[in-house]
Amino acid sequence: MKKWILLSLLSSSFYFLSAQGQAVVEVNIDAAITFQTIHNFGASDAWAAQYVGLWPEAKKSKVAEWLFSTETDATGSPKGIGLTAWRFNIGAGSAIQGDDSGIKDPWRRTEGFLQANETYDWQKQAGQRWFLQAAKEQGVDQFVAFVNSPPIYFTKNRKAHSDDGLSANLSSDNYAAYANFLTDVLHHFKDSLAIDFDYVSPFNEPQWEWKGGQEGSPWNNTELAAAAMVIDSIFQLEKINSKIEITEAGAIDYLTGTKKKHQNRSDQIETFFNPTSPHYLGSLSTLAPKVAAHSYFTTWPVEKLKRERERIAEKLQKYPDLEYWMSEYCILENNEEIKGKGRGLGMQTALYVARVIHADLTIANASAWHWWLAMSPYDFKDGLVYHDKNVADGAIYDSKLLWAFGNYARFIRPGASRISVSYADRDLTDTLQNGVLVSAYKNKDGSVVVVAVNQKEAAVDLELNLDSESYVKVTSYVTNTEQNLKSKVLGKLTDGIFTVGEKSITTFVLQLK
Repeated sequence: MKKWILLSLLSSSFYFLSAQGQAVVEVNIDAAITFQTIHNFGASDAWAAQYVGLWPEAKKSKVAEWLFSTETDATGSPKGIGLTAWRFNIGAGSAIQGDDSGIKDPWRRTEGFLQANETYDWQKQAGQRWFLQAAKEQGVDQFVAFVNSPPIYFTKNRKAHSDDGLSANLSSDNYAAYANFLTDVLHHFKDSLAIDFDYVSPFNEPQWEWKGGQEGSPWNNTELAAAAMVIDSIFQLEKINSKIEITEAGAIDYLTGTKKKHQNRSDQIETFFNPTSPHYLGSLSTLAPKVAAHSYFTTWPVEKLKRERERIAEKLQKYPDLEYWMSEYCILENNEEIKGKGRGLGMQTALYVARVIHADLTIANASAWHWWLAMSPYDFKDGLVYHDKNVADGAIYDSKLLWAFGNYARFIRPGASRISVSYADRDLTDTLQNGVLVSAYKNKDGSVVVVAVNQKEAAVDLELNLDSESYVKVTSYVTNTEQNLKSKVLGKLTDGIFTVGEKSITTFVLQLK
C-alpha cells in the first residue's frame, strides 16, 4: 500500500484526528515527480569580510565555522549551516581614494587588485581572500565572483559610482580592458590559489542609478549586451572556464516585463534570450544558461510575493533551457509585518525570510538561493552573522536567521531535486502568509529532506509515513527561540506523530539506512 506524509494544519478543512485528538491533514509527497535541481545555497563576502577576515584567528574562524561547517557537535547538532556557494566581490578600488571616493562609509569602499600603473597587487583584499580559502577548506566548492563597479581606473569619472545614473560608468572603449581585467583576476585565482570561479557576474543590479553610497554602475540593456559580447570573445580567447552570469537584476520583475521607469533595463529574459531580439545573447558560448535576480521589493504584500514568482515560472516555461537563481536578498521592506531597520537576531526575521525562501524555491523554481551579507556591522536586517563595526577586532553574534537558513542549506545538498508535495490549502495566499509551509527534496544519496516552516502560534503534528520500508531513520533539526538546528533522532517513519513546534522551522531528514 502506498504511504504518505501526514501533516496537521489546524486551519485546513480536510483532516482526521490523531490518537492525541489533534487535527491531522494529509500531505502527499511523491519523489517520482521532480522539479528543479538545487545547485547551492550561498552568501557574499561584501563588505565586512575585508576587515573581519583580518581579525584574530579565533573570531574569524568561528564566523567561518558558522557559515561553512558541516561538522556536528556531541549531540549531533550542526556546528554551522554548511553553505555550498560563496560569492566573492571583486573590488573596484575605491578604498584608495578615501573620502574623495564619494562613498561616505569606509566599510562600503573596497580595495582593488588593479593599480594606477596598470600592474596588479594580488595582496589586496586579504580579508576577503581569507574567507574564500576558509570556504574551500570547509567543503564549499561553488564560487561566484561578482563586480559592483569596474575598476576606478577604467570608469568614465574615475570613481566607483556613477555621476548621473543614466548610463554605464564605463565607455565602450574600455569594454575590452574590463574583460581583460576579469580574465586576469580569474586566471590568478585559479593558478595561484586553486580557486576556480564557476561564474562571474560583471553587471550587478544594473537597474539602479548608483550615484553614491556604495560601489556600483548602471547598465542599459544595449550597453550590457555589447559589453557581454566583448567579454565572451576574450574569455573564449583566454580559455576561461567561468561562465558569465548575464542578469543580476535588482528585482525579479525586471526579468519578466517592461518597467515604465527603466524600459531599457527591464524585460531581460526576452531581451537577452529571445532569438529575435536585437540584443540576443543566448548563443554566446561562455554565457551561463540561467537568469539571476534579487528578491528585493517583491516580498510584500504576500499576494505580490506569490504573483511575481508565478510570473518567473510562467516566463521560463517559454525558455525551458534556462534556470532561475535567486542570487541576493536581505530585508529592505518596511511593512506591517517587519521593518528593515534594526538587527534581526530573532525568529520574526527568520520566519519572514523562510517564507521568501519557500516561495522562491516552490513557486519560482529557483535552483539556487543566496543571502546578501554573510556578516554585517549594521543596525539592519542584512546579515547572517553580526559583529561590532571595528576594524581590528570585536564581538560576533549569530542570528536565528543564520540557523533558519541552515534548515535549507545544511541538508539540501548540491544536485538535490525538489519533489512533489501536496496538501490541503497549499496554494492559498493565506497559507503562504500565516500557515505551515512544507517542501521536500531528494538528495543524490537517496535521502529525502522535508522542511516545515510553522508560522502559527500553535504546534502542529506530522505523521511521517512515506515509503517507510525504505526510509528507516528520521532525524529532525529544529530552529526556534531556544534552539539552533537542534537534532533529535526520531526513529522510523512508522513510529508515530512528530510535532512541529510553534513559530519554528523543522527539517526532517529521511535516510535509507
